Amino acid sequence: MNRRALLKKVSRFAYAAVGGSMLLPACHSQKGSEYNLEEISSCDDLTGLPQEEIDKRNSLGYVETTPIRESTCDNCQLYLPPTAKRKCGGCQLFKGPVTEEGYCTYWAPQTDLV
Repeated sequence: MNRRALLKKVSRFAYAAVGGSMLLPACHSQKGSEYNLEEISSCDDLTGLPQEEIDKRNSLGYVETTPIRESTCDNCQLYLPPTAKRKCGGCQLFKGPVTEEGYCTYWAPQTDLV
């Protein structure tokens, strides 16, 4: 193996090692902090929701009551309606409870598939 090939191989390994070491803390911090929408006490309860998710909700402009009458979470393509196990709605873009009357800047109209 020539010197140039050896240097390429060593630099690739170094980049991979540095990148991997940056990902490990993120993976570790998420293990114990699983947020479960089925376990919340009320639909306005954000207890246990990681700050990153609260920030994401805010950055997407989520509000519990829509400013646009025709655009609500319950008629958005990204809305996850309540289920037997989950009394609150949810969203495909962020974690946490979502009200049917809510809205965010990523609202997408539901499409009827025939």
